[in-house]
Amino acid sequence: MLQLKNVSKRFTLHHQNGTALHVLNQVNLSVGPGECLVLDGPSGMGKSTLLKLIYANYRATTGQIEVQLANGSLLELCSATPRELVRMRQDTVGYVSQFLRVIPRVSALDVVAEALLGDGSDHTTDLAFAREQARAWLSRLRIPERLWSLPPATFSGGEQQRINIARNMIKPRPILLLDEPTASLDSVNTQTVIELIDEAIERGAAVVGIFHDAYVAAAVATRRVDMAQFRSAP
Repeated sequence: MLQLKNVSKRFTLHHQNGTALHVLNQVNLSVGPGECLVLDGPSGMGKSTLLKLIYANYRATTGQIEVQLANGSLLELCSATPRELVRMRQDTVGYVSQFLRVIPRVSALDVVAEALLGDGSDHTTDLAFAREQARAWLSRLRIPERLWSLPPATFSGGEQQRINIARNMIKPRPILLLDEPTASLDSVNTQTVIELIDEAIERGAAVVGIFHDAYVAAAVATRRVDMAQFRSAP
């Protein structure tokens, strides 16, 4: 479902006399349905950069990244158009980042529901269904009902992270990227997130994750890769 072929990423610091930072070099990885690939290594090994390359927030300097879309076709991200990338994010790749970024003044309920809203003609029905599902996710992730109508910017760090998880996992996309999803969570909510990841794996999602919590990594990993092997500069 996901394949990286000879992928390298270099950042050029134009305000530092063009200094080049070689972050990743010759990454070759593939992830299939029902796998959870855990990226191992200390900070600075390019783990988050790799997830951003797969989500196409960054473009690879060299190499190819192929994603099997929800409709079964293949999309090569380095040559994809902006429209193709938007559709990929809507239907194929979910991404729980380390930070919640949302439109101000939108309620937590609608932040989560938005991922399910279709572009069909019966928008009212779509919205009613999406909000029903969002309520179930907010309840499961223990967001108090009194907060559902409030903007998430007013929430604690742990509450914001749970909104982030709900928003990006409510739609069962074929590929799921996870960047420290449990970093701000207590043990009870951490266990719930482990269960959600296991459910995604069981339904056949291809999961790629970063977990500095060794317990979480061991609980969800079906395979692990040491990112240090991709750090040597070309």
